[in-house]
Amino acid sequence: MSVPYAVSRSASLLLAVVAGAVLSLGLIGCESTPTEGSVAALARRKQVSIRQDSLRADSVARAGGQLPGAILPGARIVAFYGNPLHKAMGILGQYPKDEMLRRLDRRVAVWQEADSLPVRPALHMTAVIAQRDSGADGKYRLALPDSTIRRVVQWGRERNALVFLDVQVGLSDLQHELPLLEKYLQLPFVHLGIDPEFSMKSGRRPGTEVGEFDAEDINYARQFLARVVSENQLPPKVLVVHRFRQDMVTNYQNIKLDPRVQIVMHMDGWGTPKVKRSSYRKFIKQEPVEYTGFKIFLKNDLRANSRLMTSAEVAALTPSPLYIQYQ
Repeated sequence: MSVPYAVSRSASLLLAVVAGAVLSLGLIGCESTPTEGSVAALARRKQVSIRQDSLRADSVARAGGQLPGAILPGARIVAFYGNPLHKAMGILGQYPKDEMLRRLDRRVAVWQEADSLPVRPALHMTAVIAQRDSGADGKYRLALPDSTIRRVVQWGRERNALVFLDVQVGLSDLQHELPLLEKYLQLPFVHLGIDPEFSMKSGRRPGTEVGEFDAEDINYARQFLARVVSENQLPPKVLVVHRFRQDMVTNYQNIKLDPRVQIVMHMDGWGTPKVKRSSYRKFIKQEPVEYTGFKIFLKNDLRANSRLMTSAEVAALTPSPLYIQYQ
């Protein structure tokens, strides 16, 4: 099987980053301990570099184009969602690693037959999970151990698969949670998901009502990822925003776009095919942002003697979802 473009590209990007670091830091023929002046000069050069990258991104956006290495819309992402520590949270943790990856391969093969778009496999892991207990800081969320996150990232690396780290902030916020994941997001194949359902701006415990993100929150996540892309010379990141009700995302029209970040509004509701099509039409199609996603619940969608929607049925939706998630 051929190596996906983004994987081969990541190697060249890594070389570019290393080369850039050597030149910008002046490592050749320099003293090992930088002076205060050289540190300040490095910070200024870094700011100029980021500004130049931002200007390039702005010009690309105005021209309606994309930056090199962008995944969407030239491919479709098919992801398994869950948590390796919690079998009930989704298929990613429901089976042992090898069995789970075999099932993912089969799903990818089915989707590859749905239409002509290339399919990229992905592992979508809840890295910060909303909790019923407040915790020591009263924020009602718990971050997974680094060892668990590294394990799933390694699975993605071994499988040439994308990895998404999903964040449920509870009574915290993205400004406090995203910086803790930056070391993983600096990898070219690691992307981000954010879940408004568990963003409890009301101050109530997660699970007692459906939470929300405002355009301001989503713009913060976009800006955060754009900076990571610029500073590390990465291909664009994908940002998945879960949604199954209108009030989960407020002021959607104020969400700003940036070619360094590809925003997916992801239809996250379960139900019969009729209900899911209706939700997609009302909450995704009628409030468009950039790209769209669609979730298949392998258990909940079968309630009330219903059935799972087929890949052909999902692909035929308008607009056709480019991010497909199985839970």
